[in-house]
Amino acid sequence: MKKVMLKTSLGIAVALASSQLLAAGFALNEQSISGMGTGFAGRSSSAEDASTVYGNPAGMSRLKREQVTVGGAAVIAKTDISGPGSNFGGETDGDMVPVVGVPMGYYVKPIDDHWSVGFGVYVPYGLITDYGSGDAARYWGKKSKVEVVTFQPTISYAFNDKVSIGFGPTINRIKGELGSNLSSAAFPGFLGGGPDGEVKIKGDDTAIGYNIGVLVQATDRTRVGLTYHSMVDYKLEGDTRVSYPVALAGLSGKFDASLKIKTPESVDFSVTHELDDHWTLYAGSTWTRWSRLESIVVKNEAPAGYPLQTITEEQNWHDTWAHAIGAAYKVNKEWTLRAGFSVDQSPTNNHDRSPRIPTGDRKAVSFGAGWSPNDDMTIDVAYSYLWEEDTKVNNQPDSPTEGALKGNYQAKYENSAHGIGASLTYRF
Repeated sequence: MKKVMLKTSLGIAVALASSQLLAAGFALNEQSISGMGTGFAGRSSSAEDASTVYGNPAGMSRLKREQVTVGGAAVIAKTDISGPGSNFGGETDGDMVPVVGVPMGYYVKPIDDHWSVGFGVYVPYGLITDYGSGDAARYWGKKSKVEVVTFQPTISYAFNDKVSIGFGPTINRIKGELGSNLSSAAFPGFLGGGPDGEVKIKGDDTAIGYNIGVLVQATDRTRVGLTYHSMVDYKLEGDTRVSYPVALAGLSGKFDASLKIKTPESVDFSVTHELDDHWTLYAGSTWTRWSRLESIVVKNEAPAGYPLQTITEEQNWHDTWAHAIGAAYKVNKEWTLRAGFSVDQSPTNNHDRSPRIPTGDRKAVSFGAGWSPNDDMTIDVAYSYLWEEDTKVNNQPDSPTEGALKGNYQAKYENSAHGIGASLTYRF
């Protein structure tokens, strides 16, 4: 029994890592509002404002004036859930994703004709799901809250008018809070049902990575950019709390837990082509090495003889590609209109998908506009709508005892989301 309980509680810790690794679904792409308007199609080649600190640090060389870009986006997700749900009963209303805010801020200062420095703070990952105490999914993932904030000091160097490079170390802070229910039906005296137990885990870590990029002015009207976002190696430290409203000897307690996880590297390639004085076209692709996430190893600090001090959970994720195309039309000196379309693969598979990460392949359309009332200021706004293919979750217990603790859960998810963003760029 203790073995099953420990496996269940630390399985929540596994979810803490895996839930912030989404390539689709609840992943956050919104690090630039000007880029959001074109579906991020020219992320590594456009270099239109200080947000290039993230998109391609080499792009800072194209910014000839000191400037700051600040803004934010809101992601409004909607999920429709259908299917049998849990054999323990419960609701399946799908209302489990609150509005997620995504702030961002960047600063770039040219030093001379070759050197530029900059700084950025942004949110690359964020997840909040709360199924509630009466939802059918509560035993497999009642609540998940993960936030990652990245700080990036950056430098770029222009060899000439054609070629520039940029580099910035990233300081990444991750915080997570996870919760899940456990049925009391597994224990003698509660076979007919009883109050649920509860598992909560909190963890955090700070880890270092880096972004590096190159930008080439291939022709007078065509730019090519390539950006590499490095792997980030986390070791989350936290605690797992198991509690029951009634005394069940040897089961309630608090455990120190830790796990190591490597977020994968990605390569972003894009092309920006100025068709004429009005039209600009964008195209880009991003490859992400999600196959790094083959398994997650969780270590629990427990007294000698306590079972499952080390737990390995298979994930078997796969590498993904995302593609995007976009266009911008410069109406006049003050106004620019934008649009884009993108597709993004999910790294998950049908066997391992859970209510915490019920994500599938996605498509998105985007629209945006930029208004420059003068040479010193630009206001950008953007809207995007994304939808995912229908995905199925089929969580089955590994043993009869685990089945009594968590039951089974089967459901079909139809996910969509609206994204709204605005930013202000001011040039000194």
